[in-house]
Amino acid sequence: MAIATALARLIDDPGVAASVTDLVEKLLSEAHKETEQQAREVARQACALHAAQSKIQALTLELAHLKRMRYGVKSETLAPELRDLFQETLAADVAAAEAELARRQADAAASPAPPRPPRERAGRQPLPEHLPRIEHRHEPESCTCGQCGRDLVLIGEDISEQLDVEPARFFVHRHIRPQYACRACATVTAAPIPAAVIDGSLAAVGLLAWVVVGKYLDHLPLYRLEGIAARAGVTLARSTLADWVGRLGVSLNPLAERLAELLRQRAVLHADETPVRQLDPGSGKTHRAYLWAYRSNVFDTGPPIVVFDYQTSRSGSHARHFLDTWRGSLMVDDFSGYKGLFADGVTELACMAHARRKFFDLNEAQANPIAQEALVRIAALYEIERRGRDLSIADRALLRQREAQPLLDALHTWLTATRLTVAHGGGTAKALDYSLKRWPALVRYAADGALPIDNNPVENAIRPVCVGKKNWLFVGSERAGKRAAAIQGLLATAALNGLDPAAWLRDTLEKLPTCRNSDIDSLLPFARAS
Repeated sequence: MAIATALARLIDDPGVAASVTDLVEKLLSEAHKETEQQAREVARQACALHAAQSKIQALTLELAHLKRMRYGVKSETLAPELRDLFQETLAADVAAAEAELARRQADAAASPAPPRPPRERAGRQPLPEHLPRIEHRHEPESCTCGQCGRDLVLIGEDISEQLDVEPARFFVHRHIRPQYACRACATVTAAPIPAAVIDGSLAAVGLLAWVVVGKYLDHLPLYRLEGIAARAGVTLARSTLADWVGRLGVSLNPLAERLAELLRQRAVLHADETPVRQLDPGSGKTHRAYLWAYRSNVFDTGPPIVVFDYQTSRSGSHARHFLDTWRGSLMVDDFSGYKGLFADGVTELACMAHARRKFFDLNEAQANPIAQEALVRIAALYEIERRGRDLSIADRALLRQREAQPLLDALHTWLTATRLTVAHGGGTAKALDYSLKRWPALVRYAADGALPIDNNPVENAIRPVCVGKKNWLFVGSERAGKRAAAIQGLLATAALNGLDPAAWLRDTLEKLPTCRNSDIDSLLPFARAS
């Protein structure tokens, strides 16, 4: 009772009540500060965790991409011609092992080798009909039966074919020009010397075409061509080969310039660029240069054209200089160097394949439901393109408006809604942002049947050059780069038009010395395409 009375007196005491109130307020203030500090620490840790997760996702994506580039298939469509070169070795080793096993089994049993089980593959493809056939008839040693001695009767033929090849065969053209004289006036008459693309050269057009195609189409350095000739007992000095290449580059350059003029007359173009190494003779090192590629639209009614433009940098001024006053629709990636063109009146077309690639790489790094959903939606757009590939421009436009446009609208709605649920900075956010940022240019193709959906045609045209870089490693000079660009554009255009580039080049080199400037179009690599 006494304790209760004492407590009551203390509570009633104003000084004690003020002290208690101050103590409570102090405790509450300290608790509030501690709570705020803990909240800030939680926020800091959450931010650090998000940054770490974003970095991990980015590194995982980069690592998966590098592994796929190093060990896997580089093409997203798994093109057979781009498969790992070790597959060729594996196939050869398997065939060799099967042959060795069959031989050993035959030797061990001293009897014919057992029939090989059928391999799980498609049947052997027929050999091309256009190849010449050399027939070898294998008749029995006797026309009489080995059992009864009677005459044999032909009841059929067993025909099998083998493909063979004859390596480069060198031969000599001997030009004989008889000299005739008139006894009366002492005049000497002889047939004129045939015009040649390189005056006084020991090389005929076939050899010149072989060198150019080997260097620029098969990407064989000149020292390898020198070695091939040496195996046939022919001495072709590398300096001589280089001299021929330089002179042919000058002779063929007007054709390349004319090809670029005709390309700029098209309303829709593709553009892309790839880095190459250029030698810096003064330092003995290399620096980065660029090969710019321009291609006509696959839906153009005219023949396809590819033009390469070699420049020492990736500055957008090179594209503006090449296209000059051209103002059409340009399909490109998101490289900022093209932005100046769009500001000057060129219509921008964005590549759906690049947008898809962002999601593809994301999903390859780690299974991602958002990326998978995007890939499925984009695949539906490409299925519509597949069905409209052979339609007229008007019919393709109707198909796109009827089927592709609703899918594009739904895709944009889904991208926008999904982006709100994804944190900033991660690979998923970057993939979504890439498409959303370029959306107007990305969907522009759906309004016109003449516009392409992606930039794959020019990437396919530039891919052989990218593969060839592994052989020739670097360009010797800026002049050499421009010469290579001109010749490679001509050869690539010939191939696109269904011509054998080597046959076209040989025919062109024969006609070029006597061709007038007004007739230069007759030599272009599509003038004789069937």
